[in-house]
Amino acid sequence: MSIPNRPFRLILNRHLGTPGVTVLPEGGFRRAREEITGWDGYAPTPLLPLEELATAARIGALHWKDEGGRFGLGSFKALGGAYAVLRLLQAELARGGVANNATGAELAAGQYREAAQAITVTCATDGNHGRSVAWGAKRFGARCVIFVHEGVSQGRRDAIAAYGAEIRVVPGTYDDAVRAAQREATERGWFVVSDTSYPGYTEVPRDVMQGYRLMAEEAADSIPAPPTHVFIQGGVGGLAAAVSVQMRARYGLDGPRLVVVEPERAACLMASAEAGEAVSVEGELDTIMAGLACGEPSLLAWQELERASFAFMAIPDASAIDCMRLLARRRPRVVAGESAVAGLAGLLLAAREPFARTALGLGEDSRVLVFGTEGATDPELYAKLTQV
Repeated sequence: MSIPNRPFRLILNRHLGTPGVTVLPEGGFRRAREEITGWDGYAPTPLLPLEELATAARIGALHWKDEGGRFGLGSFKALGGAYAVLRLLQAELARGGVANNATGAELAAGQYREAAQAITVTCATDGNHGRSVAWGAKRFGARCVIFVHEGVSQGRRDAIAAYGAEIRVVPGTYDDAVRAAQREATERGWFVVSDTSYPGYTEVPRDVMQGYRLMAEEAADSIPAPPTHVFIQGGVGGLAAAVSVQMRARYGLDGPRLVVVEPERAACLMASAEAGEAVSVEGELDTIMAGLACGEPSLLAWQELERASFAFMAIPDASAIDCMRLLARRRPRVVAGESAVAGLAGLLLAAREPFARTALGLGEDSRVLVFGTEGATDPELYAKLTQV
């Protein structure tokens, strides 16, 4: 089993190993882990061996962390947005003198319902983060308004609205929706719960990323032997940075090589690596990998990835569809959305190209970890793309 050859771009990170700041302190992760693992419905998601794909890629082992069942929301984002909503509510209730140490269980039980309902949380989304924020707002009692750009499918909009959120559609791209959410929040006194950070706005995204780390810790707990490589999706970089931090916390500085994989039409992290600083990419960011259609890196994420990523890849949309179909026809079938397969597609493309294989150090004894970050979050689009 394999996918067709497709053109891709690969660059090695010339700043790998450069000293930098601590982006995600360990104390913050311990708090996130303790809270999230206590929620109703929590369970570690499966880590699946993909032996036949490992054989096709001529590597020793390949494991897929399947996030499609996370809290019933269909993606890893459930770990981040909802936790950040809780942290924000706790801080605002304390600031308002309502409760100094409100717990997640108390908020979920409606103990501070009136005060929580007076707080509105908002964000921009391509789908999964907004669903997590909306779910967190419903769980803990806040009002929620979610901004989406016009390219977000109706199925994803409906999935967010199902949690009681108001949906507002913005012309343009994801980054236009980010700016619209920020403007409205500033004018109305709402609170942005974003998974991307920028100067002056880092604490909420830091909480989001601390939640994401739990997924990487679960994978490390389950994998039979430490991975030599991790191929991980890009986007604004929050997920990749969270995985990077957790891999280093678990395995040390000599841990797995991290390869960040992005859509070729929205490769802002690769562009930043080439420029030697965080830069934005322009254009419509038109990619089937909707959750990765981001033109501006997250400040916190870039502070981690600019020194910890081994390499950056940019892949065509066709390779994502190839991988979705490959997994859908596998037995047992693995259901993976468009953004879920970027890391796997990057691996399969690199493993068959001699220069990339050598540059990344992929060999017969390599053990690769990839993260299937979403299931069929838009079932109609999934069925169309996989032709199942």
